[in-house]
Amino acid sequence: MKFLILTSIFLGLFLTLLQHPMSLGFILLLQTFTTALIINFLNFNFWFSYILFLIMVGGMLILFIYMTSIASNEKFLFSNKLMLLFMMWLLSMILLLIIDSYFNYYMSNNFETFILNKPLSFNNSINKFFNYPNYLIFYTAIIYLLITLIAVVKISNINFGPLRPKN
Repeated sequence: MKFLILTSIFLGLFLTLLQHPMSLGFILLLQTFTTALIINFLNFNFWFSYILFLIMVGGMLILFIYMTSIASNEKFLFSNKLMLLFMMWLLSMILLLIIDSYFNYYMSNNFETFILNKPLSFNNSINKFFNYPNYLIFYTAIIYLLITLIAVVKISNINFGPLRPKN
């Protein structure tokens, strides 16, 4: 869990230093993957993190199509700041793995009780989304996504935009 949180923090720092659209998309995809894994570990329910990842990958594919049709071909160059930040991330991950290896014995004793209690917390985590305070947010999100889908279909026209057929 610590590894995923540190990776997510450093990916956010990498995102501020990059300028090429392809590298920004790749970092955003990695950030989405680590966020989905963190949600999976915290929520004990993989469906919500799986749906988040699939929606984000679908959006990234659409952005990739637009960027390849609009953007010019730029060369990808590594900056010194990016290399320094990557080395800091690599060093912190190595230190985390070394420090974490000393605590593996203590965690292995608690891991068996953690696995035994997991199905109970799995049922509770699904109920959280459909109980009183959260069901309003759930239905609002569904209605918002439906209205957005209808608006995008009505606004977009196949004959205009970067993906129009070339005659």
